[in-house]
Amino acid sequence: MRHIDIETLVSHVEGPVLRPGDESYDEERTGFNLAVRHRPDVIVGATRAEDVQAAVRFAAEHGLPVAVQATGHGYSVPAEGGLLITTGRMSGVDVDPAARTVTVEAGVRFEQVIPETVPYGLAPLNGSAPHVGVVSYVLGGGIGLLVRSFGYAADQVRSMDVVTADGSLRHVTADSEPDLYWALLGGRDNFGIVTRLRMGLVPVARLYGGGIFYDAEAAPDVLRAYLRWTAGLPQEMNSSVALIPMPDVEEVPEPMRGRHIYHVRIAFTGSQEEGERLVAPLRDTAGPALFDALREMPYAQSASIHDDPPVAVPFLREVALFEGLGDEALGTVLEHAGPQATVPCVVELRHLGGALAAAPAHPNAVSHREAQYILSVVTLLFGGTEKESRPVLQRLFDALEPWSTGRSLNFMGYGENAGRERVRTAYTPEVIKRLGEIKAAHDPENLFRLNYNIPPRGTGDGGRATV
Repeated sequence: MRHIDIETLVSHVEGPVLRPGDESYDEERTGFNLAVRHRPDVIVGATRAEDVQAAVRFAAEHGLPVAVQATGHGYSVPAEGGLLITTGRMSGVDVDPAARTVTVEAGVRFEQVIPETVPYGLAPLNGSAPHVGVVSYVLGGGIGLLVRSFGYAADQVRSMDVVTADGSLRHVTADSEPDLYWALLGGRDNFGIVTRLRMGLVPVARLYGGGIFYDAEAAPDVLRAYLRWTAGLPQEMNSSVALIPMPDVEEVPEPMRGRHIYHVRIAFTGSQEEGERLVAPLRDTAGPALFDALREMPYAQSASIHDDPPVAVPFLREVALFEGLGDEALGTVLEHAGPQATVPCVVELRHLGGALAAAPAHPNAVSHREAQYILSVVTLLFGGTEKESRPVLQRLFDALEPWSTGRSLNFMGYGENAGRERVRTAYTPEVIKRLGEIKAAHDPENLFRLNYNIPPRGTGDGGRATV
């Protein structure tokens, strides 16, 4: 790429423009998942929508595929060449308490939103980790902390400002551009780069929640007890259970150090008294607890429920959705990813259903709303390799395939997990067909292909998945 071309791009962009070898290049391209990084020909650190427009026009003119990164939690296809737009500098947050909405720029994280909404007794439909980027999380559906109570985060979107493949900036609502609105919510960055998003907030000021911790050896049936307990719960009860191999280090509290721990997570939007009553059957059947940390808390403390570490780490993830699970399926999970697994696995089973199954006020592309559970398995790659870990996850999810109804885009992982056939499992056949048609209308050259790619319908292979 000619120096004069880069200088022309620099003249149209307020943020930094970086190439391999530049001092800040490595830092700019690195996201939360350290197992994989983009290696683009050029990076544009956008500070405003006009920077994104200039970058997209430059990429189209020079035949460069485009990737976008806010926090790097949801890597799919790493860029080997091409152009990367980073949005972390776009950090504006504006709360409208009367309308119960918040407007965020492209790089905002939920930890920047929650402190702005809680003074009004309002909450965003954030995930369990507040350091995740808002826009990519919402565009992927958003299975959050209060998913049973209020449904997908994507269903709360009022409007989006989007830079499309022609470099134009569009204000998209369900009424003004229904096809593009529908496709972006569930199709993520296949159809453009969202620079600003306005979404609804929910009236939640406090929760009854926290965690109950069990030694997996002393209480081996927690997973089955949890599954039985979730049957028939009201939608105000949001929960999950994780099986976690705790490291044998001083930073881990003594009761959990070096053990496999079951961590039951609770976020109940009703009263403390009702929450205690609903949790009692689980407490009675799960076995002896190491400690019980359920309490009433302000929503500002909701991140403590899952207590997801904010430190960037290398990891591999696989996911599946289920309408139902039985003892055979749970046995399969424990066989492949339990304490005897050949690589340490963090297993989480999250209860869905409730409001999640309701049709949104304005339709979108988020699929598999009938799912009752989502299973996510993560292997940390410290001291190990992807070559050792990927076959473990592959064997587990191959064995679970007879029970699975599909996948959720935000948890699918990178590399092989972002292949064309795998991406299709995140949607119903009708939805993937319509997404391909809308892609052909808005991005026929598949400029936005360094992602969970949806190729333009009617274009053969729909463009390359890599540069």
